[in-house]
Amino acid sequence: MKEYVTAHSRKTQREAALQGIITSQMLAVAEKEHVSAEYVRAGTAAGTIAIPANINHTALNPEGVGQGLRTKINVNLGISGDASDYTKEFEKVTAALKYGAEAIMDLSNYGKTDSFRRDLIEKSTAMIGTVPVYDAVGYFDKDLAALTARDFLEVVRVHAEQGVDFMTIHAGINRKTVSSFRERKRMMNIVSRGGSILFAWMEMTGNENPFYEYYDELLDILHEYDVTISLGDALRPGCLSDSSDTGQITELAELGLLTQRAWDKGVQVIIEGPGHMALNEIAANVVIEKRLCKGAPFYVLGPLVTDIAPGYDHITAAIGGAVAAAAGADFLCYVTPAEHLCLPDVDDVREGIAASLIAAHAADIAKGVPGAIDRDNAMAAARHRMDWDEMFRCALDPEKARSYFERTPPADRHTCSMCGKMCAVRTTNMILEGKTVGFTGSTGADE
Repeated sequence: MKEYVTAHSRKTQREAALQGIITSQMLAVAEKEHVSAEYVRAGTAAGTIAIPANINHTALNPEGVGQGLRTKINVNLGISGDASDYTKEFEKVTAALKYGAEAIMDLSNYGKTDSFRRDLIEKSTAMIGTVPVYDAVGYFDKDLAALTARDFLEVVRVHAEQGVDFMTIHAGINRKTVSSFRERKRMMNIVSRGGSILFAWMEMTGNENPFYEYYDELLDILHEYDVTISLGDALRPGCLSDSSDTGQITELAELGLLTQRAWDKGVQVIIEGPGHMALNEIAANVVIEKRLCKGAPFYVLGPLVTDIAPGYDHITAAIGGAVAAAAGADFLCYVTPAEHLCLPDVDDVREGIAASLIAAHAADIAKGVPGAIDRDNAMAAARHRMDWDEMFRCALDPEKARSYFERTPPADRHTCSMCGKMCAVRTTNMILEGKTVGFTGSTGADE
């Protein structure tokens, strides 16, 4: 097998993999994941691994999403009509990159978003995703009903040319799936922003979803720039009562058919999934997605396992995300404490990232991903030695861990202020070293 450089060829990652070629991006992924380059190539050829890597995203540090690889996380951000401060959004970008998010989705939906997106692609080493349908109204400065099918496709082309690595395309909501949605009365109806926009456009114009009707033309655009299609779940449940219903499953079956059509065109695929869902339904939904979509990587939005925790939905999503990823999901979309309430600020973004990273890491250990437990073992060794500096180095968020430790400094640096001299680790270590343990005086050889 040989390596080829994407910039010198118009082959997509999928096409190269099918031809037995190991690309530079595959090599980079293999090195990060502690697996062989051939494993990555074979997974990319099978469609069980995707490497979103637009040929125009020159700052990208490639990542693989899929079977046998570390669970990746995505951070949503972007300007809106009520919060259009570019500086604040780039503070969130900085936080996302600092804390190790592998993907950033620009969900900007206000005004002319080109400059923000171009700057983001230029500066970000993480994968960049977008939802082009959000941008259509602002890009053309038209009312929704006045947009044409060609307009929607043109926005996709603009995003692709600029260097977007993966795009959420809601191609599975069509007349058939809308019929299923209408027949089953939902409590929350459609909660996908992109799905609701396309549903409204279809109802107002009487036309079929343009992303479904002109799917082959859409794929031609994505193929030209090697953009991965992230097939959006327009009919995902927005509350527990709507989970695993006819509309959701009908659309998922449609996404399975669209997956094969994309693969046949040489385009990589990721499938987006629920949404709000009870804990006991999550694993079954992962199995169904893998079966209907032939093992395509699964990108889950949450799942949020209860509807009653606004202000804490980063926790409800982390619980669901850990279960989903342990069951085989490959990609987690972070959720912040501001979910359902407002646009998150930088602190919310940090909390959301941390919660998702914990969920992803816990699942990777459960799945036996190569190297996943190494950091935990290093932390355990540092705790055994009571080596605080090493503990902070191993921590997910070293700054936060250190700040808590220093908030109430212990009298003895070999302990923390919670247990003091009664620290179980200290006590056991001293006994095993043949020392005397005392809690009230200056007994003990280490004191």
